[in-house]
Amino acid sequence: MKKVLAMGGSLNRNSLNRRLALYAANQLDNVEVELFDLNDYPMPIYSVDIQREEGIPENAYKINEIFASMDGFVISLAEHNGNYSTAFKNMFDWVSRIEMEVWKNKPMLLMAASPGGRGGQKVLGIAVEAFRWYGGNVVANFSLGNFNDVFSEEGLKDEVKALELKDKINILQDALVNWEAGE
Repeated sequence: MKKVLAMGGSLNRNSLNRRLALYAANQLDNVEVELFDLNDYPMPIYSVDIQREEGIPENAYKINEIFASMDGFVISLAEHNGNYSTAFKNMFDWVSRIEMEVWKNKPMLLMAASPGGRGGQKVLGIAVEAFRWYGGNVVANFSLGNFNDVFSEEGLKDEVKALELKDKINILQDALVNWEAGE
């Protein structure tokens, strides 16, 4: 059975992005979903000086191993001032010091959501572009605005967005079925 990591890109334990990532991942068939919480892997803010003096934190190695053990990713990014949350960026910076291909070229559904109308589109655009340089095999992406009005644990209340998300999940499902290491 394929293993898929679901992650909300912030430290907020009640993050709407965490909820969206978990919801989407649980729509996949025949996969084991592992919820990843950045809170479980604290690390100092990345600094070349810290890396030189103390080395790469053990938690960065643990994250790298977890990512390597997955067959795919469902990540929904929080948008903080138009970019990644500090916690997500810090994790990304540390893990990339171990291996540039942070995402291991495994299929990924990349998303962003927000309570506002734009749905984290700016951070999503940044990530779609940047992740490809770090082993990000983004097979589909999805933005959800007005989260509090349209999301429920039973599904999206907005039929157009619900169909769009289902299409994106199906793309990831197909990619997972066809993905093999090294492809």
